[in-house]
Amino acid sequence: MAISKPLSKWKEADLFKWLSVSYYKLLVDTSKGYSKSDCYDIATKHRIELKCRAKHYDDLIIEKKKYKHLVDVSKKYDDIPIYINSTPKGIYLFKLNDIKFKWFQKSLPKTTDFKNKKTVKKEVSKININQSIKLK
Repeated sequence: MAISKPLSKWKEADLFKWLSVSYYKLLVDTSKGYSKSDCYDIATKHRIELKCRAKHYDDLIIEKKKYKHLVDVSKKYDDIPIYINSTPKGIYLFKLNDIKFKWFQKSLPKTTDFKNKKTVKKEVSKININQSIKLK
């Protein structure tokens, strides 16, 4: 599926649409309601968190609380926890069970609402794109 805007302008809805046509066969949006993950693919049993970055970074960041949720729920239902990031240079899929994490504290915006400049300490880890499967 071709989305007319560049990857640097994509939102999670754009990434979801592209994945549902170009990569996954039975992708379901789980971002609304009870689930804390963004989507789930029935065929592959991938429980997925999506992130879109306006700038490219070789080292992407994942929050420990999102990682922990994905891993815990995936264990409960025998799913595979997946983290997918888009950047201006591509779309990267990380199989979280295959990665060793080094957690550290970092001051980051409290929310993705950029009008709110308040920062809080979050526990995060870097994931290098070399640990991913490049989808695009």
